Amino acid sequence: MYITIHEAAEHLAMPVMQIEKYVREGRIRSVHDGEQYLINKSQFTLYFEQLNALKQQIDEWRNEPIPPDRDIKDED
Repeated sequence: MYITIHEAAEHLAMPVMQIEKYVREGRIRSVHDGEQYLINKSQFTLYFEQLNALKQQIDEWRNEPIPPDRDIKDED
């Protein structure tokens, strides 16, 4: 399914200007139909998979208990 730049910005929760910049740089693949750029929505599935995996890693790190403080005495 193809979406416009404005719809892609909403879908990715990014500013429209940033999406336009990525399209110009070729970082987001798009098709120009003569009036506007159309972006294939399915190219973002890997992005969302990686984003969710990163969120899970951060949550696991935050929920990990802090190890007890070692009471090491310095002999000097």
